Amino acid sequence: MFTGIIETLGEVKHLKKEGENLHITIASGLSPELKIDQSVAHNGVCLTVVALENDEYTVTAIQETLDKTSLGELNVGDKVNLERAMVLGARLDGHIVQGHVDQTATCQNVEEKDGSWIFTFTYDASLNNVTIEKGSITIDGTSLTVVDSKKDTFSVAIIPYTYENTRFNTYKKGTTVNLEFDVIGKYVAKLMELNT
Repeated sequence: MFTGIIETLGEVKHLKKEGENLHITIASGLSPELKIDQSVAHNGVCLTVVALENDEYTVTAIQETLDKTSLGELNVGDKVNLERAMVLGARLDGHIVQGHVDQTATCQNVEEKDGSWIFTFTYDASLNNVTIEKGSITIDGTSLTVVDSKKDTFSVAIIPYTYENTRFNTYKKGTTVNLEFDVIGKYVAKLMELNT
């Protein structure tokens, strides 16, 4: 379980394909605090640490993960949003995030608003995921509040701190991001689908 509060940015140092798996090596200030088998969210995707060396660690993404997320688009040098699993008894500053990406979305617009930014994303609504205004959404692992919601489009407002300390400062029209919809909303949507 995660909170969607990004701890730091990591940098992709090495990518190695092995069969259908992709081994991703990341340099991060968190590396000395990690251990083998620990869960870390990478752009919102929960992956297990499989190797550690100095300030770098490696995780492995299987084909299903690559098919459903944007991790397969990573290149050496790319920045990655990182969050370690939450600690029981700690404050839940964001919202409950599982690290299980539901689908990807595409950035449609970035609008600067006198000190903040409005980002608009579109997604495939046929997968039955929904957003609601003032509801929670996770974009590349970042817990955010939806400010505008339509059937296949939503917007979020980004403050300077989030813009400067996450991947949001790299997004432009056409950028693919990972989405995890609010877990409570997913259960409600599923129940409504079963009752129709």
